[in-house]
Amino acid sequence: MSQSTASRTAAGRSTTPPGGGPRRSKRPLLGKNPFGLLLSAPYLVFVLAVFAYPLVFAFWMSFHDYFFAAPGADVDRPFVGLDNFREVLADPAIIRSFGNVGIFLLINVPLTVILSLVLATALNKAVRFRTFLRVAYYVPYVTASVAVVGVWIFLFSGNGLVNQILGPLAPNPAWLINEDWAMPTIAIFVTWKGLGFFILLYLAALQNVSEELYEAASTDGAGKIRSFFSVTVPGVRPATVLVMLLSTVTGANLFTEPYLLTGGGGPNGASSSPVLMMYQRGIEQGSPDTAAAIGVILVIGVLILAFIQRKLAGGDES
Repeated sequence: MSQSTASRTAAGRSTTPPGGGPRRSKRPLLGKNPFGLLLSAPYLVFVLAVFAYPLVFAFWMSFHDYFFAAPGADVDRPFVGLDNFREVLADPAIIRSFGNVGIFLLINVPLTVILSLVLATALNKAVRFRTFLRVAYYVPYVTASVAVVGVWIFLFSGNGLVNQILGPLAPNPAWLINEDWAMPTIAIFVTWKGLGFFILLYLAALQNVSEELYEAASTDGAGKIRSFFSVTVPGVRPATVLVMLLSTVTGANLFTEPYLLTGGGGPNGASSSPVLMMYQRGIEQGSPDTAAAIGVILVIGVLILAFIQRKLAGGDES
């Protein structure tokens, strides 16, 4: 046996444990980077305290006869099973609020995706006043809703600027007091207000689309429109999935806009939303158990919509 072979054999014997097989190193209890875990701990505590605990507590409330009591009071809150859910599903006003938010999402989500992608693609090119336009689109997003709601009420009132431009084509009654147009008007308002944020998402995604793909498409004879659908749209698919999910979640949580624009879901509940109904039933009417049941149904509905959107938009492949 040569010296090199003997040394390798001795090395192999020295690293092999008595029980046979390779020796496994123990993983640290806090992972390979405990400092990173320490830095992320405050956000984890925030998520648990602000999101996880209220969600679990609301789920528990929805199955009990829960009501508000004085602090420290020991009251019985018995288990009632599905009674709160039966009450919710038997209430026409609550069912209509879910239908209203469905109309809102059908208008808001496609408009948000299409407009933000088209505008982001235009702003990504070398156009005049590009920086000014980017800031202009983003300003409504960072402006408080209360500050701009007054402007929209003025624009869409009976004697507002929109009706003056449309003349005889304007609806009667006016937009925000019309049962057919109240929710579509709110959907357009929310789309306009949040457009700047989604444009920024698409602008970031467009930086990852290689210019070589556009050059190859141009070589094959593709024009700007064909390049947009053949290169841009597939290239920003992950961003599209994110925009759809975010706009769906924010739309399902619609509260501020109908509360301010239509005085709390008017006219006749045509612009009410599930979150607005949760506020009215839980806070104004003192039925937090019913409000919790509405919230649980809303969460389940949003999860189903998000799953369908990921499948249709190819989110798993992205």
